[in-house]
Amino acid sequence: MDRNQQLFERAQACIPGGVNSPVRAFRAVGGTPRFVQRAQGAYFWDANGTRYIDYIGSWGPMILGHGHPAVVEAVQKALVDGFSFGAPTEREVELAEAVMAHLPSVEQIRLVSSGTEAGMSCIRLARGFTGRSLFIKFEGHYHGHADALLVKAGSGLATFGHPTSAGVPAEVAQHTLVLPFNDIEALELAFQKHGAELAAVMIEPIAGNMNFVRTTVPFMKRLRELCTQHGALLILDEVMTGFRVALGGAQSVYAKAIPGFAPDLTVMGKVIGGGMPLAAFGGRRDIMGKLAPLGGVYQAGTLSGNPVATACGLATLREIEKPGFFDALAARTRSLVDGLKAVAQDKGIAFSGDSEGGMFGFFLMPTLPQNYSTVMTTDGPAFNRFFHGMLDRGVYFAPALYEAGFVSAAHTQADIDTTLAAAREAF
Repeated sequence: MDRNQQLFERAQACIPGGVNSPVRAFRAVGGTPRFVQRAQGAYFWDANGTRYIDYIGSWGPMILGHGHPAVVEAVQKALVDGFSFGAPTEREVELAEAVMAHLPSVEQIRLVSSGTEAGMSCIRLARGFTGRSLFIKFEGHYHGHADALLVKAGSGLATFGHPTSAGVPAEVAQHTLVLPFNDIEALELAFQKHGAELAAVMIEPIAGNMNFVRTTVPFMKRLRELCTQHGALLILDEVMTGFRVALGGAQSVYAKAIPGFAPDLTVMGKVIGGGMPLAAFGGRRDIMGKLAPLGGVYQAGTLSGNPVATACGLATLREIEKPGFFDALAARTRSLVDGLKAVAQDKGIAFSGDSEGGMFGFFLMPTLPQNYSTVMTTDGPAFNRFFHGMLDRGVYFAPALYEAGFVSAAHTQADIDTTLAAAREAF
């Protein structure tokens, strides 16, 4: 008896689509979602007791793997003191200081509970600071499900083929200007036409919701120049990449290639909460000073800075700060991607892949795409067959070809070897 199927049938009776976040439904790949019973290290076990090597890691936060002893201990101690207070704690100050120590562009920070909340708050703050309404996002970039941001987004929306979401009023979406990704000419034209009206540009430095697609260095450099020239704020969405691709986030990677590079605001999530519901946004002090209670831009949250979540996040940051952590993680991730490339090549299958730190992506096409329209030409049915071939062999990749993957410190070389052996058979 398939317990996953039983649970999915029960779930569909009481939860829309049987899931609480769309991509979990397996609609893109077909079949029955795996209902997770427990997880440890690099693995999780489904309702049937089947073990899988986990390459989504709760979509990024589990950089240490599941159930890391130091994190579990920190959470247990925090629980004893109380679940939630609705009042300030020393621990939220410690977490803010820890984040700021590694992100020089963040001079002040506000903790919230989700990436969506952080993203929409950044847009409101940018508008309040500049006194302008218009902002730019890029095709295939996903910044949460706030109304103004659900315009040509990636992730679940790409999976279901919708360029936007029902329920988003046209008068809200009209303030969102969507540009093709990595297209400098289109970027320059947009600033030429709308520069005086632009409050901000929001971008994923490495897009993770149309799989793994980097912002090119020339594009990022020109974007920074244009924002500065026209008085628009540059917002980096590092919900996925923050503390995942490097200790200083993706912005530290681009700062090595672009002297003096820094965003005005940064959106953070996932790793900074260690798997608990926690996110943040931060940036220049003069901008953050516009937030209530200091300024007129209102933002609040009962569970913001939750004491259990901040304990989890702090313990996670303390572990990834250790010398050599990211070198080892990056090497392990590269070994997976390089191994998949080699196996695919051996089997005569078009394949390209890329990684940074503990984040990776692959495409069943000969070269890496640089924009959303190219990503959308990926062979979906072939990916679905590969996904199920790997799932049948105990390897869990993201159940949609538009999602990036994640390696944790708990993944061993044996796990990588097992994955590559499974891929050889699946290919």
